[in-house]
Amino acid sequence: MLSAIGDDPAREGLLETPRRISDMYVEIFEGLGADPREHLKVGFEVAHDEMVILRNIPFYSMCEHHFLPFHGEAHVGYIPDGRVVGVSKLARVVEGYARRPQIQEQLTSQIAEAIMEVLKPDGVGVVIEAEHLCMTMRGVRKPGSRMITSAMRGDFRDSHVTRAEFLSLLQGKG
Repeated sequence: MLSAIGDDPAREGLLETPRRISDMYVEIFEGLGADPREHLKVGFEVAHDEMVILRNIPFYSMCEHHFLPFHGEAHVGYIPDGRVVGVSKLARVVEGYARRPQIQEQLTSQIAEAIMEVLKPDGVGVVIEAEHLCMTMRGVRKPGSRMITSAMRGDFRDSHVTRAEFLSLLQGKG
């Protein structure tokens, strides 16, 4: 890669760069060797059947098309059907799927599907807002542009009232 861009791989400042890049990719893509659903298997039986939301979960991922980062915030909500998980588990699921070569649309769906599959809640809503460096620093070069994706399952998809409540709680002081 260094030779392809016209630099000298033998230059002092670049001697360790291939190793550092390799180490970085192992860290960035550590989600490939893990199943994020595992984080959801430790939960609690609770009589709570109202919406649970964790918003503003920061994440970093890599666009699988250009291997450039995209980053932003994920917002995850679900309606328990007798079972809840510790709040950090939702953030760990986001992190686990984000640490893979990825596209945002797929990331959003993977998070929603994992929660539906493991917790079996009445519904799940996931909204992700992110900036994609493959679009902001190259190509069309539109810094500040952010893409928003959503995945609604169960009551979040079927009930416009539930969906509206979720989206309004993401907006404000809730």
